[in-house]
Parts: sequence; C-alpha cells; structure tokens
Amino acid sequence: MSAQLRTVRTPSAEDVRAAADLIGGLLPPTPVVGADGELLLKLETCQPTGAFKVRGALNALSNLPADTPVVTASAGNAGLGVAYAAGRLGRTATIVVPGTAAAPKVAALRRLGAELVQVGTSYDEAEARALELVDETGAYYLSSYNDPLVIAGQGTIGHELDAQLSGPLTVVCGLGGGGLASGLGLWASTRADVRVVGVEAAASTAMSATVAAGHDVQVTVGETLADGLEGNLERGSVTVGLVAEHVHSMVTVTEEELRSALRHLATERGVVAEGAAAAPVAAVLAGKVPGHGTTVAVVSGRNIAMPVYASILAEG
Repeated sequence: MSAQLRTVRTPSAEDVRAAADLIGGLLPPTPVVGADGELLLKLETCQPTGAFKVRGALNALSNLPADTPVVTASAGNAGLGVAYAAGRLGRTATIVVPGTAAAPKVAALRRLGAELVQVGTSYDEAEARALELVDETGAYYLSSYNDPLVIAGQGTIGHELDAQLSGPLTVVCGLGGGGLASGLGLWASTRADVRVVGVEAAASTAMSATVAAGHDVQVTVGETLADGLEGNLERGSVTVGLVAEHVHSMVTVTEEELRSALRHLATERGVVAEGAAAAPVAAVLAGKVPGHGTTVAVVSGRNIAMPVYASILAEG
C-alpha cells in the first residue's frame, strides 16, 4: 500500500463509452465462446499481450500528452499492456515489477523493449518503487487500477459484450485492485439487466476488506497462484467506491479451486489461462456465483510460467 495519497479523478460511464470508441479502432473484439447452457468465456487471452490490461494502457497512453514520460507498477500483465501501447504509439515507459514476476511476463516485457525495473518480492514493493521514481523524475504515474483512463479502458469489455450477448447477464471477473471490476461496473450501471461479480483470491482480500471497513485498510497478503490479484490497495483508490457502488457481489476462491479451474479450462475448454484468469471460472464451478440470466466469465490472461502450469495439469 502506497504511503502517498494521490488525487485521482473518478471515471464515469461516459468515460467507458469514449474508451470503447477508441479501443474499437485499435483492437479487434475478443471472442465469447461456449455452447448453450455452458459457462461462457470472454477470452481476453486473445489480446496481443495475452491479457486484458492492454485495453486500459492503450486508452491511457492515447489520451496523455505525447511528451509525458510514464511509470507504472505491475505484477506483469499491466506492464505488458503499457509496454505494448508505448511501442504502438511511439512512446517510452518504465515498468516496475516484483523480482518474483512470472518469467514469461518478464521475458515478454524485455521483447517489447520496455525500460524494466525489478525490485522486491511483492506488488506492494514494486508500487512503492514506482512512486519513488515518479517523485524523482516527474513522470506520470499510470496505476494499473487507480486511474480513470485505465478503468475506462478495462470497461470496454462490457461494450463488446453488448454486441455479443443479449438478455440478462452475470459477468464474473477477477478482483484485485479493482480496475476491471470498476470498469465493468460502470458499464453495467447503464444496463438494468447486468450484474457484475468480483472474485478475489482468498489469500489476498484487500478490496473486500476495504469495502467492508469503509476506509483504507491493509491486509496480510499470502502467496497465491493468482498473482495478478495479489497485493494491497493504493491509499484512497477510486476503485473502492466504484466497486462498492457498482459491483453486485464479491466472493473468494481458494488455491485448490484456482488449480482445479485451470485444469478445467485446459482439459474441458481447450483454454490456457493464468491463475488470476481462472478465478471467475473457479467461483462459478464452486457454486459461489448467484445465477442471473447468462453467466460469462472474463478469462483475463494466459501468461503463466509453463513449469507451474505443467505441474498443475499433472495433478489432474
């Protein structure tokens, strides 16, 4: 959790709509797959970086002045999104990741030509160092979740679902810092027939704890396969209020439920996913998501270390 308190504008549903117009010209829609009566999957694994966070990065960097240097902290996927967006838009960016970031994500960051800083063993340490760099250089801090342009970009998934699905929907997504859930919640606020369910790893429940307390809290974060959902929140994050207002429920999944969901995705659905991406599927399989119309799980990314993935598949 950052010791600094930044002033961040709270985005609106109109921001999400504007982002959808922009992202629609930069990225093709990702597919929704699944047969009738089956859990539907929104495959953000098909993004050019292998994860949904490229949406928020492209929206943010497209709207920031071209000469503004950018620093971000990431468990991996947000950094990949920023690095991809910077390269595509002809900008530079510094990405700070934990020293324990998944090897495929670090390798991909290096391939994309990002200025990479590795520090500590947790997202919290990476975020703290990124904010120090901002103080030292005057760069713009592009939070992977506590930023109106990033939140709006992630919410563009909802506008794609408008064109892909009809009728009452339950959209289930991973919940860490809350950027994705906030963006989807803002989109859902424009539709009376949509509910959003956020899924945390039981080892890292900063968002639900903060919403329940009604003020900033810091939780003990355990090791989790869902590294993209791991960590505490930046103080005063606008995502807390957005999740409290627009996300209909929050549930948690265990490590074994995550592992089981990864095996299910691979063997039953033919989908390679990382731990955080398996969280919404894990919650549905465990019967933790109340039914409301058609249920679609946002499978948020595929960037998992192959030795870890192979060991999980071997357990089945």
